[in-house]
Amino acid sequence: MWLPAPAFGLEAAPRRAGRPASSVGDDDQFPVIKYGHPKDRRTDLKQIQAGIAATGDGGIPVHARVFDGGAAEVSQVVDAMKDLRKLAGEQGFLMVADAKLASYANIAALLEAEVPFIAPVPAAQIKDGVYAALDLEQAAVVDWVPARDTGKNPAGREVHRVLEDVHTLAGPRKRDPVLTLRRILVHSTANAVGQEAARAKRLAKAAEDLDPLTRAAGGRHYKTAEKVAARAGVIDAKRRVTACLRWHVHQDDAGLPSLEWGFDQDVLVAEAKADGWYALLTPLQALIQYKGRGAVERRYADFKDPLAITPVFVQYNRHAAALIQIICLALLVFCLIERQVGQALRPEQTMAGLYPDNRRIRPTGRMILYHLGELTLRIGNVTDPPTVQITRGVQLHLLELLGIEVTQTRWPQT
Repeated sequence: MWLPAPAFGLEAAPRRAGRPASSVGDDDQFPVIKYGHPKDRRTDLKQIQAGIAATGDGGIPVHARVFDGGAAEVSQVVDAMKDLRKLAGEQGFLMVADAKLASYANIAALLEAEVPFIAPVPAAQIKDGVYAALDLEQAAVVDWVPARDTGKNPAGREVHRVLEDVHTLAGPRKRDPVLTLRRILVHSTANAVGQEAARAKRLAKAAEDLDPLTRAAGGRHYKTAEKVAARAGVIDAKRRVTACLRWHVHQDDAGLPSLEWGFDQDVLVAEAKADGWYALLTPLQALIQYKGRGAVERRYADFKDPLAITPVFVQYNRHAAALIQIICLALLVFCLIERQVGQALRPEQTMAGLYPDNRRIRPTGRMILYHLGELTLRIGNVTDPPTVQITRGVQLHLLELLGIEVTQTRWPQT
């Protein structure tokens, strides 16, 4: 599984006078720290990007690349595919990625290389009307239960249904052949609930802003129709209700404005029909494999949180690239520890003792290292060997699951 890189904000220290880049090698050959387009919209920070490829078994990061801060994510897919093919050797692999894969150039390269892939169709390529016209009753139910729902009552579990049709991609030039691909239309009950809640929240926030504006229209702050219209337009865009919000500014005989607004119920009904649907492009029947994409997304979270390093100033591009690679190596060890414990706990993959209430959960790498991080080693001597100080039974259990033999242990005296 491959996801294009998120941006990591960095601050670059100014280069010291009298020390040009050539004195430390060809620094321009390394990814360049520069301004880009981060998802958190912190355009005031220079950044560098890192892409990670993880295995479906345990989400182990087996490949990582560092990119320029301004590199487009859509341009990272083909090079990643080539690297992964080289890494896999004679073995085949399935490339699972996000919507950045679904460009004409990327799809054409993957088809030419005969590399199987799965990627969601960008939302802009399919209008909500397409989803709204689908018949949910005709969709086949997928025999798969997300891991988070395995302990729930069957009535409360997320349900996936699928339909199938074709998707076409036209090239940027007229002579480019049109690509015809298999498209899987997926409906998720959990997605539908989430989208319904998000829409209700947007409408409520818009109403909270529009009601005061309705009362204030004609007052000292909104004496003209232009001011009322400008404020209504800002609310419309900010709350993302342009499709369904209908508003009009009236003026009385004295020229005082008033605002009339409401939500178009027909539009809301059409949006509700499209809730829960998304589309995948693939030459395979592979919805369940696509669901494994969450493993690499979790690794980005691990990359940025448990493995975060103390902020440092870097002077050269190569220093930033080296820091990212070091964190990737730490992430590899982190994930191997998590996978080893999970394999040793099969088939349930849960254990008790990690939380004070003793509930059974799936141990994460962060939780494992939290408990093992409190182990201490008492330095011994010639007659008294070193002793590992174990304070809780869960620590000994984790060491056993990891296959670590601790021959000398000492429990605290009570």
